Amino acid sequence: MKAVIPGTSLTVHPDRFPDPAEDLPADQDPGRALLGGGCFWCVEAVYQALDGVSSVVSGYAGGTPETANYEAVCGGHTGHAEVVEVGYDPHRISYGQLLKLFFAIAHDPTQKDRQGNDRGPQYRSSLFPVNQAQSEVAARYIQQLDNAGAFTAPIVTTIEPGQTFYPAEDYHQDFARRNPAQPYIAHVARPKVEKLHAHFNNLLK
Repeated sequence: MKAVIPGTSLTVHPDRFPDPAEDLPADQDPGRALLGGGCFWCVEAVYQALDGVSSVVSGYAGGTPETANYEAVCGGHTGHAEVVEVGYDPHRISYGQLLKLFFAIAHDPTQKDRQGNDRGPQYRSSLFPVNQAQSEVAARYIQQLDNAGAFTAPIVTTIEPGQTFYPAEDYHQDFARRNPAQPYIAHVARPKVEKLHAHFNNLLK
């Protein structure tokens, strides 16, 4: 059972959250991002709403294929993180913009191996760059946010390149849309999507 996540340590108002000083040009952007921000149900719900995003798949990264299943990953000993694979058109939304929403809306990047009461390394704040350029943009943006004092605590997001993505079980896919009354979705995912609509309406479909 997922647990309810309290408020985040964000100090910069979402409307003033900084854009990445460096981003990937569209012709160098692979149009694929792997993002780990705690429960993949909630992160999926945020990215599904974005213009330019063509697909969002919940899954696992950071471990081996033999244990890339929900029962094993929930034990916290497989090395995986719950992640979403985002497919997008870099001419409509950039990797840097996806990162901005990852930090400003999707989760709290200052919580190590947890999101609220969801505890364990499978819930770690993590980025899984698919190439070196994404690694560099992510590292520089984290430093930029720390320098800007965007949060009341240091960002603990890990950058873990070179990892394979394993799609999660079918029942996890599109979970928030299919289960809007589920308590975790109502109390955790929905507020994130409402915050997205309130502060980044220009990025929505």
